[in-house]
Amino acid sequence: MRVNKMQMLYEGKAKQVYATNNPDLVIIHYKDDATAGNGVKKGTIHNKGILNAKMTAQLFTILEQRGVATHFVKQLNERELLCKKVEIFALEVIVRNVIAGSMSVRLGIAEGTVAESPIYEICYKNDDFGDPLINDHHAVALHLASYEQLATIYQMTDIINQQLKQMFAAMDITLVDFKIEFGMTLTGAIVLADEISPDTCRLWDANTHEKLDKDRFRRDLGGIEDAYIEIANRIQNYYLTVTKEMEA
Repeated sequence: MRVNKMQMLYEGKAKQVYATNNPDLVIIHYKDDATAGNGVKKGTIHNKGILNAKMTAQLFTILEQRGVATHFVKQLNERELLCKKVEIFALEVIVRNVIAGSMSVRLGIAEGTVAESPIYEICYKNDDFGDPLINDHHAVALHLASYEQLATIYQMTDIINQQLKQMFAAMDITLVDFKIEFGMTLTGAIVLADEISPDTCRLWDANTHEKLDKDRFRRDLGGIEDAYIEIANRIQNYYLTVTKEMEA
């Protein structure tokens, strides 16, 4: 059955979600809008939506091939992905392999300090409260997830982190930290949702330690578009290599 875009269901800072004529599927449209500081700083990054849609599609495809269930179905055009309809958990799961950003400021740890083991944090995804850091007991008390669901989410997050670190290392990129979200399908399965891109990851060149992510926008470092293009090119080359190896 041909999938047709219908009414918009939701609009966030960087994406729009549309219903389709298939109740099990949605279309996610990637915008060029950029925000930082819980929406305090706003701007536009030229072609960000095109780059992030492509990067997410390629990374999700590889993760699916390696056993990680995601909501991704296929890329429809340069800005839109067809995805399974899910109920998003109102949680942001943060993984820190290297200390940077808010954790560095909050705890007084020098940015760039390598964590002895991955650090996992969760935030309540709620703009009105500034996406506050919470713990598992808060999440359960707020009915954001059950302990069993959280256990599944953490188990999946650990696998995703291992896979992404390996993938980015092959591109000479250090995966400093990243944020991911999860959703529940109509059949009750928990899957990786949202996106993986320089919007949601801190990515440093493994040799020069140059920042190649949204920190260039957050911190007014300049070169933001070039950084996104650089990451997109490295992901594209890796994706093509992996695809050829699987076809051989």
